[in-house]
Amino acid sequence: MIKRFPAEWEEQDGVLLAWPHQWSDWRSHLHIVEPVFVEIAVKISWYETVIITAPDPDPVRTQLERAGAVMERVVLHGIESNDTWARDFGPLTVLEDGRPVLIDFVFNGWGLKFAAHLDNLVSRRLAAAGVFSAPLNSNGMVLEGGSIESDGKGTIMTTYRCLLSPNRNPHLSRTEIESELSRALGVDRVLWLGSGHLAGDDTDSHIDTLARFCPDDTIIHVACVDPSDEHFQEIRAMVAELEGFRTIDGRPYRLLPLPWPKAVFEDNGERLPATYANFLVLNGAVLVPTYRDPGDKAALRCVSDAFPGRDIIGINSFPLIMQHGSLHCVTMQLPKGTISNTSKGA
Repeated sequence: MIKRFPAEWEEQDGVLLAWPHQWSDWRSHLHIVEPVFVEIAVKISWYETVIITAPDPDPVRTQLERAGAVMERVVLHGIESNDTWARDFGPLTVLEDGRPVLIDFVFNGWGLKFAAHLDNLVSRRLAAAGVFSAPLNSNGMVLEGGSIESDGKGTIMTTYRCLLSPNRNPHLSRTEIESELSRALGVDRVLWLGSGHLAGDDTDSHIDTLARFCPDDTIIHVACVDPSDEHFQEIRAMVAELEGFRTIDGRPYRLLPLPWPKAVFEDNGERLPATYANFLVLNGAVLVPTYRDPGDKAALRCVSDAFPGRDIIGINSFPLIMQHGSLHCVTMQLPKGTISNTSKGA
């Protein structure tokens, strides 16, 4: 059997969202974060199906109808979750001899930092509700979607800090983790980043906050040019590692540096992890997080350079970073052939 882990920019059936609710950490910020989720869902519905889980779907449906979502592409299910970070508990998709198979890895709250018992049931409950046309298989390895990047050609990119975290898979060595990724996802090789971290990040350096694969052997990445910033040395070391990476053909990657947002802090003084690398690729479009920052326009241009021919849409994601995540973190793409025709509104 030939397995392949597709790139995010390949054709999709839809995107999964888990709606913020009063029993999540968003309870005191619902009034500012729900409009962000509404905008994300509406924009996704312009291009493909959006599957939304929520404890109470009816108010969500009303909000989306009022906001002009393409409701024929909106699928709502009354499913509870601990929180909203679907990137990390949603299913990953592998192609087995060209046929999609969904994999439900274990999510343990980013190394036992937060409760995740409901999050871990979301994929299975969606499968039981008939949402998926592809089979869903369980895998006992702890693995979050935001921790790995695929180029669709057998290479993934990740970080030591996350995948070798002692609170994730403490009994697995680096070699054993690579073997399991190869077995489960058909990965041929792993590019490991030893540097790169954002203050305020709860994920132990998820790759989707730092560097992303793009078409044509391109890597888009954060870049800090301010020597007075606490990240300067760490990010400079990360960029040096990226410059040393080679494609499967032995060529350097085309590297595109993103602007560095100005520092944003919580009331308690903790820095929040604003990053332009946390964009979402759709069929024909890319949704890019913006932060009411002078770098927003440059970030949109940079992503446009990486994804020519696609609509580039900025989403004000400032409220999302208040819970230490951003746009890509709250979404999980579902590649072509994964969603049932009934769920797609066909």
